[in-house]
Amino acid sequence: MEITIGTRGSKLALWQAQWVKGQLEQIAQGIAVNLRIIKTTGDKILDVPLSKVGGKGLFVKEIEESLLRGESDIAVHSMKDVPTDFPDGLHLVAICQREDPRDAFVGRQGIGSFDAMPDGAVLGTSSLRRSCQLLNLKPNLKIMQLRGNLDTRLRKLDEGLCDAIILAAAGMKRLGVQARITEILPVDISLPAIGQGAVGIECRSDNASQSKDKLINSLAARLNHKATAVCVRAERAFLKRLEGGCQVPIAAYATLDPGGKLHIAGLVGSVDGKVMIRGFMEGDSESIGVALADDLIRRGAGDILREVYENNKG
Repeated sequence: MEITIGTRGSKLALWQAQWVKGQLEQIAQGIAVNLRIIKTTGDKILDVPLSKVGGKGLFVKEIEESLLRGESDIAVHSMKDVPTDFPDGLHLVAICQREDPRDAFVGRQGIGSFDAMPDGAVLGTSSLRRSCQLLNLKPNLKIMQLRGNLDTRLRKLDEGLCDAIILAAAGMKRLGVQARITEILPVDISLPAIGQGAVGIECRSDNASQSKDKLINSLAARLNHKATAVCVRAERAFLKRLEGGCQVPIAAYATLDPGGKLHIAGLVGSVDGKVMIRGFMEGDSESIGVALADDLIRRGAGDILREVYENNKG
């Protein structure tokens, strides 16, 4: 049997797809797994900040369409790119074990940490979540919009276009460039994106009664990492309740303690970083993500969200 994995063509996306390919081939020896590289909207638009492009699923839509057409059997995504709602006929089968979910600070020579950045220093990031939190701590920083793959962003730092950049630690570790990291930012400085560091597997659901799709769903489900899945689903419940996209600074990070209790921290901030609504909850189910979102809405997050959405309409 042949299984086709739909994936983006970036180095990190290919690393993730190759990892899933290797795992599937170990689970079911004798199957042939190949990759189908698909260019998404997010890959095509590189000269505009994602917050200006609008919409959801900028890095998954075309891959999902490939699944629905039957051209791919499995989609492998970075979970932080996956919208909270799926098209009819598709579902999330597995969330694989998470890498380091934190943000990595990469500074030029002489700037080895975020605290070492002087007033007026230029920080490269295209993420409103990151810039919001870091501007909240250092309002005199200058934010440079930084798009492109990991190599492109590192090159722009090396060329002196900025003094430091912020990247996902997971991607740097997976691609073997962790030596470039000058500081791993604690979550109380930069709370991660929802699902950051986790890889998700999406499959067809409405044809699961067919023998091939049923087998693929069964095989992919074996890559689900229970603890990671519980945490990421709580974060996604938080995001869904807030109806957040890439146009609003939203962050959440959940952990599971040895006793099985979930702990989740979340925030909603203004784009300029001047207002930050933070919260923390613990509980026994993924629904604490919804409870935390409701708490933040009551304490002012709803006003921030409404203002951002109104501005974007204008």
